[in-house]
Amino acid sequence: MLLAVDVGNTQTHFGTFRGDALVEHWRFATIAQSTADEIGATLRNLLELRGIGMADISASIVSSTVPTLAPEWLAMGERYLGHTMLEVGPGLKTGMALRYDNPREIGADRLANAVAIRERFGGPAICVDFGTSVNFDIVGADGDFLGGILVPGVEISLQALTSRGARLPQVDLLPPRGVIGKSTVDAIRSGVIYGFAGAIDGILRRLLDELGDDTDVIATGGLARTIVPYTELIDEVDDLLTLTGLRLLYERNS
Repeated sequence: MLLAVDVGNTQTHFGTFRGDALVEHWRFATIAQSTADEIGATLRNLLELRGIGMADISASIVSSTVPTLAPEWLAMGERYLGHTMLEVGPGLKTGMALRYDNPREIGADRLANAVAIRERFGGPAICVDFGTSVNFDIVGADGDFLGGILVPGVEISLQALTSRGARLPQVDLLPPRGVIGKSTVDAIRSGVIYGFAGAIDGILRRLLDELGDDTDVIATGGLARTIVPYTELIDEVDDLLTLTGLRLLYERNS
């Protein structure tokens, strides 16, 4: 069984694959100070909830946007899984050309997403990943990774608004009752959700002008299902896209 781990700044998403099939997946809060032993204990407990033992994991791959956690996950793999985890980074075979000024700058999660959409759609295709930042990653018609766009994330923007506005309340991102807010909470929800939906559609329109209207657009990430229903140009949401990309990366480098 393959363990695929996507360590993000806010959440860690991991899943187990048997061949091409996803067996199960979990999300938990990322804690940048976690040690290899703490990660091992968390992993063991979550796997056991689904009747999976550490000994069932025969291979693993990790991508991390948190520099302090990458070595801890690798150490956990050695100590608790009994093998060396494959880490997404420079030198990995991706199966596509990277048209980026410095490919070493490409985030591991972005690389996994690009591999996944190329495998699924060929190209042109766009992935919109709703994480700590909103990432747009673009694969061209020839299947090359062309680059992307990074936007401050939904939660970061909301936290900045409520922390800098002394009288503004903390707000959960629930669906707004309408475009026009009838309370301060509703006004913030409407502004964040419709504002991000409009900004994302605006960026996508510019990208589609360059790539063509036949471009496939897919979303992923923890907040995708909160914002995507209010957009016009995203075709679907795939919560497992990054994990699928990690599986493909492992297969190409094993």
